[in-house]
Amino acid sequence: MFSKKNIETLPNESNNIIGKGTSIIGSITSVGNIRVEGIVQGEITTKAKLVLAKNATIQGNIFAHNVQIAGKIEGNLKVSALLILKSTAIIQGDITTNKLICEEGARFNGKCTMQESKKIQHIHLDKNKASKKISL
Repeated sequence: MFSKKNIETLPNESNNIIGKGTSIIGSITSVGNIRVEGIVQGEITTKAKLVLAKNATIQGNIFAHNVQIAGKIEGNLKVSALLILKSTAIIQGDITTNKLICEEGARFNGKCTMQESKKIQHIHLDKNKASKKISL
């Protein structure tokens, strides 16, 4: 029904939601947008946008193009474009981003490095002990 060629031409039309009351243990990788309203224990990687709702929690590192956080993260963030920290955001970890918008009340404990997206390191995925690169 769908060929590999068709899937590759529509990468950002994928929208993924981890709903409220849902817990996932393990890594998530997507070329499309991800919205987390529940709990994720593991790394999240997307070439698109990640949105973390107010009562959501992520325990793991994040690699994404754009990120908007209103919930809690325990892990490091590498964002190639824009990171938005809403007033309810709580981050325990280091941040690397190109652009940062931080609303009053947002909190993070860690260091923040801002640099052009071209200088942010590529994402390395370890699937079956083979290293793959995803460019952001």
